[in-house]
Amino acid sequence: MELKVLRKELTARSTIGELHVDGKFECYTLEDAVRPVKIKGVTAIPAGVYEVVVNFSQRFQRPLPLLLVVPNFDGVRIHAGNTDADTEGCLLVGKSKAADFIGGSRAAFDALFPKIQHAAMREKIFIEIAQPGDAVQPDSAVRTRGAGSARREMTSSKKRAPSSGVSGSTRSAGAQQPRSTSARKRAR
Repeated sequence: MELKVLRKELTARSTIGELHVDGKFECYTLEDAVRPVKIKGVTAIPAGVYEVVVNFSQRFQRPLPLLLVVPNFDGVRIHAGNTDADTEGCLLVGKSKAADFIGGSRAAFDALFPKIQHAAMREKIFIEIAQPGDAVQPDSAVRTRGAGSARREMTSSKKRAPSSGVSGSTRSAGAQQPRSTSARKRAR
């Protein structure tokens, strides 16, 4: 499963985007405002590609999607909410949008979450967060190969360990290593 958030409306308070699941529009998103320097609790996560897992949230007391290895952020989740007051770096989902607001959030989450849960049982899930006009993600070692795709190419001299075909992390402490679609399929 490939998730992609296209950030569309950036204001001083929030960031409204569109969430696409495997290339199809699913719902709207709301995040905190995009800022050049993080301000705790009021800044959107950096654009990039992140692995998503489903695990139990102590804060929400239920299983929720969690984005892994987000630079300078911990506990970034996908959940219901309507305004920037409902998020501290998390992605909120909704069926409708207005200025600094998304509506129908519970309905959007209730439609999205089973898809993520089902996919998580059979494959790794990745989410790409894209800024308007971004062709190169903030990590200069990662380049977008095609619009609407979460496929990545390593352009630095860093080398990844070959896929072992088993699930579980082979990454070194905290290192984020995006995989191409074909590499993810081989790893299943």
